[in-house]
Amino acid sequence: MPYYLSNTMDSMPAAPPPARVEAPVARWLTPAEQQHWRAYLEANLSVMRRLESDLSAHTGMHMGEYEVLVRLSEAPGAKLRMSDLADDTVASRSRLSHQITRMESAGLVAREACPTDRRGSFAVLTPAGVARLEAAAPSHVESVRRVLTDVLTPAEFAELGRLSAKILSGL
Repeated sequence: MPYYLSNTMDSMPAAPPPARVEAPVARWLTPAEQQHWRAYLEANLSVMRRLESDLSAHTGMHMGEYEVLVRLSEAPGAKLRMSDLADDTVASRSRLSHQITRMESAGLVAREACPTDRRGSFAVLTPAGVARLEAAAPSHVESVRRVLTDVLTPAEFAELGRLSAKILSGL
């Protein structure tokens, strides 16, 4: 018997049992909420899978690479600190570092040391990266239109954006 369950063991002080953590009371989804939740999940996953598939088929690129190129193209001086790029792309720093290494080998980005932080570095978009993005963007935007924006009315698409921003701000 473990010593904390009994105080009869020689020279062993009685210890209280481990604290029990009460599980939160579940607030189950109603049938309608469950239906909406599952529709959201399926739509979100299906849209992302389709966009990934289309991007790969038309450009040989995957969404992670495309997102890095887009973020860098929109940044002042076409460069971002690696930590900021990881936050912007919702990637772990380790995963982003591997991604940048692959993209650096392909000549799409370069790394620059940060002059104010010896441990920090910047990812910088190269001319080859700009050309790759410019070549990929038209087919990707057409996929986004076909899969999402053309399916919704302009008002619905605006509402989707508003609701998505609200969800993000709550996280």
